[in-house]
Amino acid sequence: MKTIKIRSILIGLLLAALAYSFWYSPSWLKLCYGLALFLFGMQCIEEGLHNTAGGTLEKLIAKSTASSGKGLLFGIGATFILQSSTLVSLLTIAFLSTGLITLAGGIAIILGTNLGATSGIWLLALAGQSISLSPIAIPVVVFGILASFFNNKTKAVGRVLVGIALIFIGIDAIKEGFQAFGGTMDFASFRSGGITEIAIFCGIGLLLTIVLQSSHATLILTLAALAGGQISLAQGFAIAIGSNVGSSASTAFVGMLGSNRNGQRLALAHLVFNTVTAVLSLILWIPLTKAVTGLAGLTGMSQLLQLALFHTLFNLLGLATFWKLQDRLADRLISWLPEKQEAELLAVSDAVVTPRHLHSNMLRSGDTALRALTQEVRHLNALGLEVICHVLFIPAHELYSGSADDGKKLPPPTLPLELDAQKLYEQQIKPLYSQILDFTSKIDIDGEMQQQQLAAVHTAALNMIDIIKESKHLQKNMQRYLQEPESPVYQDYMRLRRHLFRSLQLFRKMSELKGCSEEWKEQSALLTKHIDSLETFRARIMEKLRNNEISGWETSSLMNDTNYAGRIGWGIQEILQTMCLNPAEEKNTEEEAAKAA
Repeated sequence: MKTIKIRSILIGLLLAALAYSFWYSPSWLKLCYGLALFLFGMQCIEEGLHNTAGGTLEKLIAKSTASSGKGLLFGIGATFILQSSTLVSLLTIAFLSTGLITLAGGIAIILGTNLGATSGIWLLALAGQSISLSPIAIPVVVFGILASFFNNKTKAVGRVLVGIALIFIGIDAIKEGFQAFGGTMDFASFRSGGITEIAIFCGIGLLLTIVLQSSHATLILTLAALAGGQISLAQGFAIAIGSNVGSSASTAFVGMLGSNRNGQRLALAHLVFNTVTAVLSLILWIPLTKAVTGLAGLTGMSQLLQLALFHTLFNLLGLATFWKLQDRLADRLISWLPEKQEAELLAVSDAVVTPRHLHSNMLRSGDTALRALTQEVRHLNALGLEVICHVLFIPAHELYSGSADDGKKLPPPTLPLELDAQKLYEQQIKPLYSQILDFTSKIDIDGEMQQQQLAAVHTAALNMIDIIKESKHLQKNMQRYLQEPESPVYQDYMRLRRHLFRSLQLFRKMSELKGCSEEWKEQSALLTKHIDSLETFRARIMEKLRNNEISGWETSSLMNDTNYAGRIGWGIQEILQTMCLNPAEEKNTEEEAAKAA
């Protein structure tokens, strides 16, 4: 509570200081107004283009990583269309995290995004040359708002048009704001000398991009300052280098937090690529800047276009450096960030289990969100198996060891036996299922196929919850009779325990098989036969009752628990059938088969 109050006070003070600065300096207000419009316009364009081309983008990205060249071209093209290297990078990380593309393919796309981002700088430089864009923006806003009154597609197009108009107005406002500052902010006269000055302005570009979360916003400020004479050309070059590192730092932060190991590797690759490119650009500062100014002297380029050319050249330098090193970089990333060794999934302490695959970054694409949801339901299923192991008083590691493949070599339960099924459900399973439902409610569904996939995954999750609830009823009798070796039903409960454990093993094995393959069908038939064997178990119980070997009370307990075991078995079978018939899973299997061929 104290932390929240301190944070609220700091935010309040910051807003108050900002409001005072607006009152004190109208030119500063004009500059911030233009920057706000520019950032909001970029956001509108990103959302609009993603809504109109999202599904197409997903299909293209899956097909455009067959070779490094195709991945590079896709990265360039997608960034040129969406005008946001951050959006394309985050989408690529999300696709990689859900297995839609490979790490090598993702690296090729990331290399392309940096080169594609230079197109936006050229457009900004061309637009920033003493041309007022506000008159063009007014009719664009009108058409954009009119388009928003129609269907979803035209509404998305309208949002793009409004975003473009806001950017035009924002650029003009930023230029006017810098011109109003005049001599009050003249960095061009700042001369600390040599590498120190370059390093300072690289740091400014880095910090601005991290704060604004947009390298485009940093560069439009740089272009405006350059046009107004507030910074020198060399200082503008340094800010451009810093902005590149800043954009990858922001992407890396989001990617590291919201991705699996492969997504984290790609986020790190982006940061490594931009950082190494920046270092090389600083090492080759003199030849790079001489090349730009020399070419400008021959062609009569303005300073704004020289900045765009410099931005292109140092990104080409990075691409040339890393192009032949992609495979080596991928291997190095795997060694830096190895796969986590997974054993038991349930938290040993009272800590709540958190989702492994669900993150807001995954919601940027419908297909990616559904694939992440499918993976998270598999995580829920694995946790469910471990909860049932606890119900049966079997150490969860036995499920992974393979030492009891037929269930007959299970170790006897270790006394004393504690009732923990309800606690595990409330602390581990229910919170995770709630977060799955929250994530599901935020997915943007597009088309009947995605509706079917969402329904299939949702049904599988609900069935696992039902199975866990069924298993909770077993634990009380298991606890009672497994502690009494002299009881006439002790061996029967040991058999029932082995039977259920074998069902869990078959479920786990089938979950690891691809699609509805022949091997999967063989295992499914084996599971069905195994569940049907409970009829023999029931017949044996009734025979023991007739022979007065067990009492009616003990028979009732055994019959009820056998019914629970049967419902668990059929529930497991239904989950496997649902996941097998998942449209996305079928599509993935076909794509992998095609690639293998």
